[in-house]
Amino acid sequence: MSRQVVSSPKAPTPIGPYVQGILAGELLFTSGQIGIDPRSGQLVQGGVQAEAEQVFKSLLAILEAAGSCPEQVLKVNLYLRNLEDFPLVNEIYKRFFGASPPARTTVQVSGLPMGATLEADLVAKVGKSA
Repeated sequence: MSRQVVSSPKAPTPIGPYVQGILAGELLFTSGQIGIDPRSGQLVQGGVQAEAEQVFKSLLAILEAAGSCPEQVLKVNLYLRNLEDFPLVNEIYKRFFGASPPARTTVQVSGLPMGATLEADLVAKVGKSA
């Protein structure tokens, strides 16, 4: 199976040796996104709420660049530095994924790049909706 790099200028440039996303057949796999402002390359200010907004905006930009949308997301992985942020992140998550959200895993981690409060990645179908 061939693989194709997917990128969007509306998502931050990777801070390491990875790409924003890989398209393999009809599946898109994104790299983990933290709340980096794509213009400045810096972590957004405002804590977990601002970071979550930016994380999901970045993931949406990568989805769109691949020709997909939130309704075609199959799985999301969330990594939180503090599980006490779970309810707030859930509220923001609902706005991006609506009434029919994808499968999800959420875990607490001891640290994230650039001191971020959360990171997320996803797997989505690309092409016509099922």
